[in-house]
Amino acid sequence: MPIEYKKSRAVFHGVVSVEEAEGLLEWLQSKPSTKVDLASCSHLHTANLQVLMTARAKVSSWPANPQLHAWLESALNPKP
Repeated sequence: MPIEYKKSRAVFHGVVSVEEAEGLLEWLQSKPSTKVDLASCSHLHTANLQVLMTARAKVSSWPANPQLHAWLESALNPKP
């Protein structure tokens, strides 16, 4: 399973495809103070990125891949 839902965080594994976006949205809406762990994520479909941006999700761990890390951090933590 690409996203493992725990009590207070969602853990992303490998390739997270468009099929996960609706479930992620529902989970984040029901648990607004939770965090996401992207450390094991190797690819994130932009639909999931949009969900994370809209929910203003807090990230507990960034991806190991430096390019993916930079892309996601710039999208999820924009500079004012």
